Amino acid sequence: MFALFVNGGPAFMSVLTVLLVALFFAAWKAPRCVKEIGLFALAFGFFGTILGLQQAFDAISASGPIPQQVLCAGLKVALISTIYGIIIYMVSLIVRVIQKPRL
Repeated sequence: MFALFVNGGPAFMSVLTVLLVALFFAAWKAPRCVKEIGLFALAFGFFGTILGLQQAFDAISASGPIPQQVLCAGLKVALISTIYGIIIYMVSLIVRVIQKPRL
């Protein structure tokens, strides 16, 4: 689990982890903020992936052709922050469904 945290980029993964903690705190203290925290985590995860892909493509264009296995491994690592952001967003949706008052 820690390897995924490091591979996903410690800066982005740290912010996403803080957002996950803030989500649970908001579920308890400020239920109206749960949706916004989840959406921000989703957007931040995509932002981390886009920046990672941009840096990877810059490196690829500078070095020339690379093996397909290296490219696939890099894409897999680039998607870690997006997956984490999606998981946080799904948790926020579950929290919202649990908190939603019944009519």
